[in-house]
Amino acid sequence: MFAAAVELFAERGYASTSVRDIARLAGTDPALVIRHFGSKEELFVACMQPDTDGLLPFHSPVDRLGEEIVRAIVAPGSPLRSTFLALVRASEAESVKAVLADLHERGFVSPLAELLEGEDAELRARLAAAMVGGLMYALWIADDGALQSRPEAVVAHYAPKLQQLITPAPSGSEGGGLPHPSGRRDP
Repeated sequence: MFAAAVELFAERGYASTSVRDIARLAGTDPALVIRHFGSKEELFVACMQPDTDGLLPFHSPVDRLGEEIVRAIVAPGSPLRSTFLALVRASEAESVKAVLADLHERGFVSPLAELLEGEDAELRARLAAAMVGGLMYALWIADDGALQSRPEAVVAHYAPKLQQLITPAPSGSEGGGLPHPSGRRDP
């Protein structure tokens, strides 16, 4: 049942997948699906609790992390794509919003913040998550074929910007660190 649900939710999305469809693919009765999972929404939430370990390369050296993250996203057949699309398509359900928030926090912000130095590490991790989310949106929601067809160009242009959040240039060095909210450079 679970494998059938994962397959259909990833392929069709939440709204276009019925309990009957899942049961049919699994070769079981729809009542059994409901008895086991409680509801379609609860089954969806269970299916979309991905094991975030290994999805993004947080094991890579910090000075290459921007590039490795972007490469993981633009890679053909990225496992991130189906999970991201299924969650976004179903994000109107409150329990799915909670899964998205948890995935954002547990799957990206917290592990990245642990790797970063500086008192603004958490803020930079959150900004990096927003930047990564924007790339995934452009690739997979907006279905930007110009970006999809040029993964190496995306890596070449996007990864350095992401890396600036991960390892900002020290004050006084070329690039001068991150700009201060007031417009001046950090000291």
